[in-house]
Amino acid sequence: MCGIFCLLSLSPTQCEWDKTVHEHLKRRGPNLSQDLTVRGTNPCYQCLFSANVLHMRGLLTPQPVQDNTGNVLVWNGEIFGGLPVMPEENDTAVVSQRLSSCDSPSEILSVLSTVRGPWGFVYYQKAGDYLWFGRDFFGRRSLLWKFDEDVNALTLTSVAARSSGPAQSAWQEVPAVGVYRIDLKAVTEAGSVTFEVYPWAHGGNDLDSIYSQTILESVPSGCTAVMNQSGLVLTSPVCPLNKSIPKSLNEEEIHPNSLLHVKDLEQLLASKEKNDEVNRLIDVLSEAVRRRVQSLPFKAQDNSPSNELASIAILFSGGIDSMILAALADRHIPAHQPIDLLNVAFKLQVPKKQKESAKRPGKHKNKPTQFKTDGADSQTSGPFDVPDRITGKAGLKELQDLNPERRWNFVEINVTKEELQEIRQERICHLVYPLDTVLDDSIGCAVWFAARGTGFIMEDSDQRPFTSSAKVILTGIGADEQLAGYSRHRVRFTVSGHEGLIQELEMELRRIPSRNLGRDDRVIGDHGKEARFPYLDEDVVSHLNSLPVWEKADLSLPRGVGEKLLLRLTAKQLGLGQSAVLPKRAMQFGSRIAKMEAHHEKASDKCTRLLTE
Repeated sequence: MCGIFCLLSLSPTQCEWDKTVHEHLKRRGPNLSQDLTVRGTNPCYQCLFSANVLHMRGLLTPQPVQDNTGNVLVWNGEIFGGLPVMPEENDTAVVSQRLSSCDSPSEILSVLSTVRGPWGFVYYQKAGDYLWFGRDFFGRRSLLWKFDEDVNALTLTSVAARSSGPAQSAWQEVPAVGVYRIDLKAVTEAGSVTFEVYPWAHGGNDLDSIYSQTILESVPSGCTAVMNQSGLVLTSPVCPLNKSIPKSLNEEEIHPNSLLHVKDLEQLLASKEKNDEVNRLIDVLSEAVRRRVQSLPFKAQDNSPSNELASIAILFSGGIDSMILAALADRHIPAHQPIDLLNVAFKLQVPKKQKESAKRPGKHKNKPTQFKTDGADSQTSGPFDVPDRITGKAGLKELQDLNPERRWNFVEINVTKEELQEIRQERICHLVYPLDTVLDDSIGCAVWFAARGTGFIMEDSDQRPFTSSAKVILTGIGADEQLAGYSRHRVRFTVSGHEGLIQELEMELRRIPSRNLGRDDRVIGDHGKEARFPYLDEDVVSHLNSLPVWEKADLSLPRGVGEKLLLRLTAKQLGLGQSAVLPKRAMQFGSRIAKMEAHHEKASDKCTRLLTE
């Protein structure tokens, strides 16, 4: 993974780039930094490329990569399939070699369509003076753009910096609806920038609608975007969503108040048909996890790994999504290597009544304060015993029972209000940007502290300070969006039945790049670590898209069972227990960051705490 940057200057004036942006990019890629400038003589333009490399695959390869004919590539991606990459090879070098052999736009699109895995890139094609850039189908890697009309310069970067004043709204995320090409000859002649769009071919979707609704809203001021005149498209890496609805299912009675438990999942698994569906999902999801836990730097694979240091960490709440990732990672990581389970908690505030009662005489001063936590069955005894900490510890016990030989490092990451406010202003506000809602703030902060991995672990009943060494962080994002895990899915199903639910799920995947993935990539990458998303593996998404909706979720069943039903059955088949029937709890509530500061905000409100001073 890398921090990539390109500054296209169309005027004689030398452009200076933001030092804060430079620092953010360096944190993403601590292993190697390098700049390269390309100048056009006729026409006159200048491209400054910069890359900061996080060494993740094969042999360490410097970027930007310039081939023998003068083409330049900056690549922030991972190849998990499609193009062959040998263990000693670096995927950046493989992509550069493939692109350098392309003579036409259709050939470049063919190479990019073949790649399976996350990517963001900028590619200067010297023959013809073209600049290509874009993000993968799901937008799993961040790419931002901004056009400065005062100096006639376009900037593309993995991460930006929030600023005060009019400039604060200048940056936008590059829409993950395709790749873009700039004809540099035409740009210098016209004095403005036009992006030719080469969209992903979404099965059955109206390309003009995608263009008008998504691209036009994000095009920087001073630029224009047009569909390519040849009608060329990128081949979608996933199959279209199955939209079939049998009439019999529309007449099912909904039982929202029934109580189902693990034993009910066992009864459902007794059906051979259900069992086959579950085993097929386990196969495809297990392979997705294998690719992500075994694609590591070549030198690390050569040497005997330390028994003390983990290469893989998981954002871990003890919920079903992270539990399944842990159980599958356990299959593919050697037993002597630890796995880090990153569990974040924000300090619970002591209610005023409890503070007053603590002052009354007769109270034992060392008696622990009691807190209630939503979604937990029992009271908790400490300021960091938030719901996700409780379910995380329960999940740890299940994993230890599953494989007692594995060292499971359950990292308790505790965050105070003071530290949250300091780090938000110093770092996180820049990483979440250009997103700016209360929800973005809550999740961005929670993920940043979790990914840092600094906390403590328990050893022989004693706490020991601990910082995760893992460069790869698995995250469960994508499961709820595909398997109807959110409460809004249940609401939509209640109002509009299966047809409404299918429309909601279709929308979820379409908007996941702009709602989640760019932000999470920026936040996790700030630690020189890489986010990997097994539930968004192309084969996993294709498999789930191929299934009718009622095989993935049954929202006529109660909360904790009906949503993500297929995944719950999968958890049970993998040997997991009570975690298989835990209801969905959003990270901002489970970690209690949503309770730490303002209490009367809506998730969609603009967050004033993200503003820089």
